Amino acid sequence: MTTFQNFGGPFALLLAFSFGHAALAQDTSGSEETWSVHGQATFVDQYHPGFSSAYRGPNSLDPGSRGMETMSATFFGGVRLWDGGQAYINPEIDQGFGLSGTFGIAAFPNGNAYKVGAEDPYFRLQRLFFRQEIDLGGDVQAVAPAANQLGMSETADNLVITLGKFSVVDVFDTNSYAHDPTSDFLNWAIIDSGAFDYAADSWAYSYGASVEWTQNWWTLRSGFFAMSRVPNGPGLQRDFSKFQLVDEAEARVALFDKPGKIKLLAFLSRAPMGAYDDAVRLGIVTNTTPSTALVRKYRSRLGFALNMEQPIADDLGAFLRAGFNNGEQEAYEFTDMNESVAAGVSLSGTRWKRADDTVGVAAEIAGISQAAQRYFAAGGLGTLIGDGQLPYYATEDVVEAYYSAQATSWLAATFDYQLVLNPAYNRDRGPVSIFALRLHVQA
Repeated sequence: MTTFQNFGGPFALLLAFSFGHAALAQDTSGSEETWSVHGQATFVDQYHPGFSSAYRGPNSLDPGSRGMETMSATFFGGVRLWDGGQAYINPEIDQGFGLSGTFGIAAFPNGNAYKVGAEDPYFRLQRLFFRQEIDLGGDVQAVAPAANQLGMSETADNLVITLGKFSVVDVFDTNSYAHDPTSDFLNWAIIDSGAFDYAADSWAYSYGASVEWTQNWWTLRSGFFAMSRVPNGPGLQRDFSKFQLVDEAEARVALFDKPGKIKLLAFLSRAPMGAYDDAVRLGIVTNTTPSTALVRKYRSRLGFALNMEQPIADDLGAFLRAGFNNGEQEAYEFTDMNESVAAGVSLSGTRWKRADDTVGVAAEIAGISQAAQRYFAAGGLGTLIGDGQLPYYATEDVVEAYYSAQATSWLAATFDYQLVLNPAYNRDRGPVSIFALRLHVQA
């Protein structure tokens, strides 16, 4: 059953904060912000009715009728240190669990759910980072104030350096239509490239640095990040002996007389990883269930992702993501996925006089390598999945649709539906219908 008993406190605090923020905010008309204070709270309640399941394993989605909720409340503080230099801090309170404890579906349906859940609210310092922006020339343009962004002006050509604790996907693989589980889609493999196994702790954050160089119609990005001490673990390898390199090239192009973006990303991870076939062979020799944890060696893992966004009309936009990675080795940080394609559209409510409302529809198809299929068929467990067997492999397919209604300037309510075919790539289980209500407060 869904539990609400621990939800009221942190969410109520953010409600009070949102009403009081107007009194705290500085007057920045005609000037650059020297400091900023913002906040958000997001509550997601998800439910799925019972579905067909001939069997289940340790990491399976529970086939019964189940519901779970998650809550996050985040404070965004920023201050200008000197010309172009800024510092930001994001303490956060989290609570709740993803469906089945965030197990059972590779393209997990709740982007507000972390891999570490708790019945009681708990505190985390998710981001603490420094940013230096260097103007390189070109037209001067305004940058609107937002969470983790001071209102300011910058030249069209610029260099941005970010250093500290933040999320890789704060900088890389961003998309205007599908990237924010507090306001657009919820599914992990729709808001991010499912095959982008980006460096992160169990809450999706890492220590590292990135550089973004923007000139005219293109941007180049490069980053260096710490990986977890163990795959999918809560602790990061702070000496960077387990690391990831990320590079991304962005081109801004115009179609339909509208400015779009095309991004190509590559990542290289270096850490002790278990090869699927090594684990299966050891399991056969020892007559045990295969485990990648028993065959880990320092290895390199390479992957790529394509990310496109294109406005079609003033109120309509489309996006496409596609990616793949080396499927011979275990997923290290994100999810059990070696190839993924996602596409969708986003429509604002202008046509029915609800300009701040949004409708989104997307579909995603994911697969795993033959080595991964052999591993899961032999009973192995992954980051999110593992039914104990996999006799009939199939791609895991997801369709998601949502309607986000802006109730007030600070409160949005979203109704979300997802249909998952072949959860955990298993043709013997599902399909699964997942219904969600999301409430989001921001100030």
